[in-house]
Amino acid sequence: EEATEGEEIERRERLKTKWAQLEAVVGTPKRLKLIAEDIVDHFEYRLDVMEGKAMVVCMSRRICVDLYDELVALRPDWHDEDDEKGQIKVVMTGRAEDGPAWQQHIRNKTRREGLAKRFRDSADELKVVLVRDMWLTGFDAPSLHTMYADKPMRGHNLMQAIARVNRVFKDKPGGLIVDYLGLAPELQVAVQTYTESGGTGKAVEGLDENTAVALLQEKYEVCTCLFHGFDWSTWKTLDTKGRLDLAKDAQDYVLGLDDGKERCLTAVRELSQAFALATPRDEALALGDDVAFFQLVRSALVKKAVTDETPEEDLDQAVRQIVANAVSPDGVIDIFEAAGLPKPNIEILSDEFLAEVKGMKRRNLAVELLRKLLQGEITKRRKTNVVQARSFAELLEKTLLQYRNRAIQAAEVIVRLIELAKEMREANARGMKLGLRDDELAFYDALGTNDSAVKVMGDEVLSEIARDLVKTVRNNVTIDWTIRETSRARLRVLVRRTLRRYKYPPDKQEQATETVLEQAEVLSADWALVG
Repeated sequence: EEATEGEEIERRERLKTKWAQLEAVVGTPKRLKLIAEDIVDHFEYRLDVMEGKAMVVCMSRRICVDLYDELVALRPDWHDEDDEKGQIKVVMTGRAEDGPAWQQHIRNKTRREGLAKRFRDSADELKVVLVRDMWLTGFDAPSLHTMYADKPMRGHNLMQAIARVNRVFKDKPGGLIVDYLGLAPELQVAVQTYTESGGTGKAVEGLDENTAVALLQEKYEVCTCLFHGFDWSTWKTLDTKGRLDLAKDAQDYVLGLDDGKERCLTAVRELSQAFALATPRDEALALGDDVAFFQLVRSALVKKAVTDETPEEDLDQAVRQIVANAVSPDGVIDIFEAAGLPKPNIEILSDEFLAEVKGMKRRNLAVELLRKLLQGEITKRRKTNVVQARSFAELLEKTLLQYRNRAIQAAEVIVRLIELAKEMREANARGMKLGLRDDELAFYDALGTNDSAVKVMGDEVLSEIARDLVKTVRNNVTIDWTIRETSRARLRVLVRRTLRRYKYPPDKQEQATETVLEQAEVLSADWALVG
């Protein structure tokens, strides 16, 4: 009735009769049983590849209820009468004449909003919703990646429905529409209208078998070429330990290539996206084990060192197993285990640990391990001592640049990185030798103590300046001093006055003042809160 509103009575009745006849055919028990089997098989394969949610669009409320029953008959554990539980729900409104069998699916606005909140939450177990009209416009659930369309749609309504599954989300390559009624002709018209009215970008792309599989095979070939010369043919036959050992060797091989790490991360990401679109076609499933191997290597390459902060999206990207029972779930690789080292209970820059790294047989992996550990140390220091962190960062980058340009070999770069690690460790002890706290040492370094003109002042005087600067800054910072120019200017005057009082070299004062203020920004947030 809503669709034919505004039409002449005779045309309305004729359209309603035609719709009713189509609804009767679409909603036959035998057909719904087949549709339910297809949805269950297809969606479970999709979940093996990529976590997410599905929406089933039905012609009528009756079909929503009947298809729900068929789906639950196949997967009883999906059902739960409690709105806060269960993996599948029907979202629809109700009428006074609706029978008792429909009552569990009829909810008021508040309860429907509760379901919407669950469906938007990517971590919630609610995975599948069946709808007729609700949530097809103005509803966003970014983790929704599959829509099963079993309802005639056209024009604006069709484009709106497609938009539900096309939201960007983590590793989701795009939305997939599974069309049970032949919407392609209507889609062509809708897309034409969309582009003529000023829409830009490719709204939708038909993924027939040839297109999807060809894309997958193209990305698969890129990955296999990347590993040309490395024998990973035994991957499918190895046990879990054997696979981890092979993955370590694969990492070492990739890290030895020109831009190997970046090329591998990009190639495997694109392969995973193509695989997600092509699954569950037979050609895709046949490559499942190989894709899992590439993903395992990639996951180890992006794994952070213990000193790094791991981004939320990295935590969510566990390697998904492609074929049931085909691959052991070894998606998360510890950087120490991957390098063949026991996880240390001691300071990671100790002589014992560095000696173990130096003796590793996988040299390129040793370089990567050291890079991650040193980068993590530098990141920590940047929060307390910007000068020291900047100095070590420059040394690290210079060494790695020579390694990437093949100016030095892996064995030599390992020696240099170990020397840098020892310098970092010794830097930690400088404060005790000078009798300075960590914050005082940070200001001591900010004074440019390596400069010959400054060095003649002597450690005792420079240490005293550092202590005085800490007191001055702590007593004069406010929470918003970094954004209030008047506060910043006042602090700059105080720093300059302190430097002049100690007869700090005049030609060095401007640079020292700016560096001290930069260091103050790092340390003063906590001071302002305490004060």
